[in-house]
Amino acid sequence: MDIKPIKTDADYRAALNEIESLMLSAPDTPEGEKLDVLVTLIEAYEARQFPMELPDPVAAIKFEMERKGLTVKDLEPMIGKSNRVYEILNHKRSLTLKMIWKLHEGLGIPAESLIKPPQARAS
Repeated sequence: MDIKPIKTDADYRAALNEIESLMLSAPDTPEGEKLDVLVTLIEAYEARQFPMELPDPVAAIKFEMERKGLTVKDLEPMIGKSNRVYEILNHKRSLTLKMIWKLHEGLGIPAESLIKPPQARAS
């Protein structure tokens, strides 16, 4: 198995091409093991080269609301009365640790996304 670290865009493209040729490889075969190693190298390269920002906490909440068809009323057990929910959704109030925990448990939003300071909003 001739595998080397992915350091350049050319290395990256070559590894992607190699993966494409190995996609139908059976597990626990030399080709399948080579595929596993190449995928791991590509994931590491992509994490370094194309880091993903965590979403704004309010954006994460709104995304889950839309995805699950939730209303403000549905968030009350996690955040508080509807006026408090609106304050959070309109960036007028920050999430508390208790709210973060309940949103994480109730909606499955990664805690890292809820802990991130809200992004500055344009006026």
